[in-house]
Amino acid sequence: MDTQRIIDLFLFAIPSLITGIIAYYFFKEHTKNEDGRRRFLLKKDMQVNAMPLRLQAYERMALFLERLSPSKLLIRIQPISSNKEDYVNLLTQSIEQEFEHNLSQQIYVSERCWNIITTAKNATIQLIRKASLSDKTDTANKLREVVLTEMMERHSPSDAALSFIKDEVSEMW
Repeated sequence: MDTQRIIDLFLFAIPSLITGIIAYYFFKEHTKNEDGRRRFLLKKDMQVNAMPLRLQAYERMALFLERLSPSKLLIRIQPISSNKEDYVNLLTQSIEQEFEHNLSQQIYVSERCWNIITTAKNATIQLIRKASLSDKTDTANKLREVVLTEMMERHSPSDAALSFIKDEVSEMW
């Protein structure tokens, strides 16, 4: 008689256990889906808010690269004396100041983009320093002439970086 009661009790408990297990997995999946949905909505809201900041950062870096272009840089910054070393230092200082002014923008652009921008800045400084070492350059005005002539024959380092920025921004759409 006791065995029959245990069997009956067990037969009544099996449907309850099965229902409990099914309910557990259902609620677990439901909670997981709701959590995923909330994360998606939060990420979507963050992207909507961050998009203008990212675009503004790309705009500022594009402006920096335009101003970094040797042809525009040499026209914008006039030599204060005929000494070429002073002019090289003035140009380098101007480039570095403008770069430091835009340092915070690296948060909003990709790491690869930031590296390309930094490389363009360094390559422009190298280009100016290399031109100053030439035998043809003995004055600041001659340095300007040599750099501008060299820029007519090839693209500036900032052109490649600017092209990369344009590609990266176009991928955002």
